[in-house]
Amino acid sequence: MLNFNSQTLDDLAARIGKAIEASPAKDIEKTVKSLLQSGLMRLDLVSREEFDTQAQVLLRTREMVERLEARLAEMERRAGVAGTTPGTTHDTSVPPTIAPAE
Repeated sequence: MLNFNSQTLDDLAARIGKAIEASPAKDIEKTVKSLLQSGLMRLDLVSREEFDTQAQVLLRTREMVERLEARLAEMERRAGVAGTTPGTTHDTSVPPTIAPAE
């Protein structure tokens, strides 16, 4: 059984790295990396930074919608209490329809 210590493995990794840098494999690595980058550029992708920014915008928008829904529910509740005549109910379970923007 072979007994490798950390120093032996580090030396071996360094030698392999130097051999690869001096060989055609380094050129192949650069070519493959370039091909992958150009292929990914053609796809409709966003960067991680853009994704994170949009996720934050979505979170803030969602929070705003929740606050507005709560305010609307409170206003409807108040209007229902003030404007309800005996025997009538105000159905808030059906949301109003919103026409699509033209």
